[in-house]
Amino acid sequence: MNAPTQSRVAIVTGGSGGIGQSVAERLAADGMQVVVHYAGNAQRAEQAVQTITDAGGTATALSADVADETQVAALFDQAEEVYGGVDVVVNTAGIMLLAPLVELDLADFDRMHRTNVRGTFVVSQQAGRRLRSGGALVNFSTSVTRLQQPTYSAYAATKAAVEGMTLILARELRGRDITVNAVAPGPTATPLFLDGKPQKVIDHLATLSPLERLGQPDDIAEIVAFLAGPGRWINGQVLYSNGGIA
Repeated sequence: MNAPTQSRVAIVTGGSGGIGQSVAERLAADGMQVVVHYAGNAQRAEQAVQTITDAGGTATALSADVADETQVAALFDQAEEVYGGVDVVVNTAGIMLLAPLVELDLADFDRMHRTNVRGTFVVSQQAGRRLRSGGALVNFSTSVTRLQQPTYSAYAATKAAVEGMTLILARELRGRDITVNAVAPGPTATPLFLDGKPQKVIDHLATLSPLERLGQPDDIAEIVAFLAGPGRWINGQVLYSNGGIA
């Protein structure tokens, strides 16, 4: 029998903004005690915690560089010290730097690789070691791995790596009663996605889905909440959450 939702503990990396904050708020609304992870913006993380606590939930803001194994181990240590264990880990932390492949600054590629690939790997490693029975790990990919949109080559490459490690880890955790999945959002109205895009481009992207709108962070949080809670028979999968673009 799964642990009651009320006693479950979730770590949300990148929980201080965009999709991460929506995920943190949704899991808290579902009764989980939430660690809102942040890398550099303590104020936004504390605002997310305040929003959760004002709504009657329980949350704590903790900082770590997701690509630093020592800091991530300490993050899990703190979560276990404060809440007694960890049941859910959601990896929303990521960066997106766009340019045609032949023009991309390799320093930007390395930055994305460090956060999106190494960061996901380091957090997944701790999750695989520490999640309690009945737990769930949810990593983040992108629908661009299917859509093949120009300028997204380096970003899509990092997320394809995330998919590979996610699907293999699900099989490696056989016998632990832990699910491991990835969510692959399409165009979603977050600061990360909207930054630098002309309104004309945003309007065009909104028409790509048969539902004729951009995704909202809450749309993605709903999928994560399902995987983190009742969706126990979904394991080792990539769920494309994009309103039917592809």
